[in-house]
Amino acid sequence: MKKTIAMSMALVMAAATVSATAITVCAEDTLKVALVLPGKKDDVSFNQAMYRGMNDYAAAHEGEVELKVVENVYDVADIEPTLIDYADAGYDVVIGHGYQFSEPVLKVAEMYPDAAFLLGCGVGYVANSAQYDVQLEAGGYLMGVIAALASQSDKVGVIGGGEGSEITRGHEGFKAGAQSINPEIEIQEVFTGDWNDTTGAYEAAIGMYEDGVDVIWHSGDGIGLGVVQAAEEKDMYVLGNVEDQKPLAENNVLSGLQYEWGNALETIFASIKDGSFVADEKEVIMINVANGGLSMTELNDVKGWLTEEDIATINDVYEKLGQDAIELPEI
Repeated sequence: MKKTIAMSMALVMAAATVSATAITVCAEDTLKVALVLPGKKDDVSFNQAMYRGMNDYAAAHEGEVELKVVENVYDVADIEPTLIDYADAGYDVVIGHGYQFSEPVLKVAEMYPDAAFLLGCGVGYVANSAQYDVQLEAGGYLMGVIAALASQSDKVGVIGGGEGSEITRGHEGFKAGAQSINPEIEIQEVFTGDWNDTTGAYEAAIGMYEDGVDVIWHSGDGIGLGVVQAAEEKDMYVLGNVEDQKPLAENNVLSGLQYEWGNALETIFASIKDGSFVADEKEVIMINVANGGLSMTELNDVKGWLTEEDIATINDVYEKLGQDAIELPEI
């Protein structure tokens, strides 16, 4: 790959601010892209959505991308050498998809200034990196509204993996959405401490259901599979995240969120191709309801817990989120 680095770059500390950087590639060249995922590409959650989004982008830009996908690089100790391997191999774009990639991406990006590094749902910047994220506080708010309207016990729950980044914002949004419907609603919350802790999430969900919670939202990754399993066993409702999870439990997934990472990828790759790729600490390429990157999956109320008025309220909230007309928690 022939490329010209059109920049005057001042190297910065890994977590520091950035200087303007432009990475330019020849229009006729094919970008070599390495997508490094923390989990399985078919997890019906965080990894699958990005795998689908990256492949959709590649299909829409046939001949422009040579894609390599690496799965299950979860431990921080394994991330840095994996990123180095692909940078050494001459990949033009290296994507670290997840919060735990933050420090390794920043460190390796400084080591390979001729490559572009993308960081998903992480924190920090260096001059040849870009960050993409999801406005999960908006999605969480919507899930909180649905949970509170559907609940017959006025007890709802939310289960997450690790705290931080979009996960914490999503949980706070969920609480705000539920309380906008019922200020007195009981909200139970658990973080397993590990996004892949399927068993821990399952046990937490079972405990919530046995305590009277009848609707739980989870914030994605492997934990979601545990929560969905618990909902099916207890015949209660669960709200999915990242991908449409109805196929996992046809009678128990009430609704959920779906991410379209391709929305962010279109923006980022266009800037790489035209030479305007610049990291700006004040800008994150965000998918949200307003730009179509975050959507609500179909309501699947097989129990009949939602009235027509409830459904109208849900649709109204969804529309207002798309118009940025609802005040969301700031974290």
